[in-house]
Amino acid sequence: MTDTLHRIDWLADTIGRHKSGESVGIYSVCSAHPTVLEAAIVQAAADGGYVLIEATSNQVDQFGGYTGLRPAEFRDLVLGIADRCGFARERVVLGGDHLGPNRWQRESADVAMAHAEVLIAAYVEAGYTKIHLDCSMSCADDPAVLPDDVVASRSARLLRVAEDAAGRAGSDRPVYVIGTEVPVPGGAHETLDRLTPTPPERARATIAAHRTAFADAGLGHVWPRVMALVVQPGVEFDHVQVIDYEHAATAQLRHVLDDEDNLVFEAHSTDYQRPAQLRELVEDHWAVLKVGPGLTFAMREALFALAMIEIEVVPRTARSTLIETLERRMLAEPRYWQDYYEGDPVAQRTSRRYSFSDRLRYYWADGEVDAARQTLLANLDRVGIPLPLISQFLPLQYERIRAGELGVDAQALVIDRVRDALRPYADACRVSDAHAHTMISGGTR
Repeated sequence: MTDTLHRIDWLADTIGRHKSGESVGIYSVCSAHPTVLEAAIVQAAADGGYVLIEATSNQVDQFGGYTGLRPAEFRDLVLGIADRCGFARERVVLGGDHLGPNRWQRESADVAMAHAEVLIAAYVEAGYTKIHLDCSMSCADDPAVLPDDVVASRSARLLRVAEDAAGRAGSDRPVYVIGTEVPVPGGAHETLDRLTPTPPERARATIAAHRTAFADAGLGHVWPRVMALVVQPGVEFDHVQVIDYEHAATAQLRHVLDDEDNLVFEAHSTDYQRPAQLRELVEDHWAVLKVGPGLTFAMREALFALAMIEIEVVPRTARSTLIETLERRMLAEPRYWQDYYEGDPVAQRTSRRYSFSDRLRYYWADGEVDAARQTLLANLDRVGIPLPLISQFLPLQYERIRAGELGVDAQALVIDRVRDALRPYADACRVSDAHAHTMISGGTR
């Protein structure tokens, strides 16, 4: 069995188990930061399963995206981390999120779709096996809201590109995600009060339009590999609050897929949902849960806690000044936050540092910020972190250290704090050691 087939089998097997009545699911890590990626891989290793890591079209594209990485380069980054962690490459599943004209909405549809074709091919040729075909956004010469048939026909066009790219690469064909009820990547721009789940008739129309468009393009045989439909279950976050999932609000929506043998729902923007709500989402057939900013938010919490510890144990002249460096760089390069954070200077500063939407995540790759982060970790490893200070600023990590489950080095503390944000997802999806080991040994259908 090829590595690719291992991964596709795992996806298909999990979806098949869910459709047969088991309350199991998959969580998807949508982040490009190496520390978050390492935490995800360490968590998967502890669970004995696979890890699904997805790059978005904003993060990674044929030109580099905001990370500066192309699809093959991001793949190599992830696999390199897996190698260092001793995690088998065949247990790393890569996906592409919001793949379509998203990055080129200011261009005409012809230009944007031409770029999207190159984007899709680059992802598939690099070995990504879960592809979200997202053509829901309007381009410069489009109406404000695209009709379902236009969205679906554009998706079929990209599906053809993906299938052809897999053929050229000699790899197994990917699985696909469709859907137009997609939250804004990275969380809402505006303050939210509540959200209305996707109306069932809208979800059915999306399925029907895509099924027809795929068939019209001669791609009807691909439909069994469409694994998920993105709809809005009524979950989201903005800068200061979280909209929690309400089980009762999806009573009709969650039955839309009852007659679809291969389809489950995929939930975006599940960051910060409480464990009970994550579990309910999986039980209600949102069998794919995506999380991203909530993980870099947890990483920031850990690094800021370590910066507070640094103040206590490192002389002023030797400190990393991480928090101050971040603030200075965010003010000098405000393009990632200035259109999002409103209010007076105090409110804006609070949002820059602490908001749930975590626009700060775009600055970790900045050279000065990364140097300050590395200085912080090196300083604390050099002087040693007293346990009482870990108790003060990272109490959960303190308990694990006392139990002999965690080391005291600074990076290990950060990774474990990120895992605190991942553990509820593993629990909600009921990651099974026994089942994972069966999959790894090839004992699947």
